[in-house]
Amino acid sequence: MNQAQAFDFDKDYSIEELLQAVIAIKELPNQLAKVITGLADEDAGKQYREGSWTVRQIIHHLADSHMNAFIRTKHLLAQDADSFQPYDQDIWNSLMDKDYNQEASFMILLGIHQRWSLILLECLKQPEKYLALSAYHPEHKKNISLAQLIALYGWHGSHHVMQIQEALKK
Repeated sequence: MNQAQAFDFDKDYSIEELLQAVIAIKELPNQLAKVITGLADEDAGKQYREGSWTVRQIIHHLADSHMNAFIRTKHLLAQDADSFQPYDQDIWNSLMDKDYNQEASFMILLGIHQRWSLILLECLKQPEKYLALSAYHPEHKKNISLAQLIALYGWHGSHHVMQIQEALKK
């Protein structure tokens, strides 16, 4: 999947594509570490385009977004969830912690991705039992399956790492 393009919710993702997405989820902290190791404070304030989030805000957003996705995954697996709790990513990324050092958000990503990717791998072992589980997503106004959630977040992390790389080139 081209990371510069928008995510395709209408595609049917194969088990092989979902496995690659789980690997991308597992590897996101490593990919991010390669890009931000030794990041100077002034570099954390760079933007990939005028008016975009800063590198620091993108890292905080990844932690916020992926915490929500991890919890959504757990709700699908453990409860009879009929809808996902929405959150406004722009408001979340405008709160007082937007300028905090990004290290804590990176550490959150390390822990979540370790647990989350193992859960998702287990789900891929029984696709007929897990991958069709779904809940209504108020932002997208449709049901989102676990398979779509996996594909989305495999894409999402890589998409934002590319934005950080672009910002750091400037």
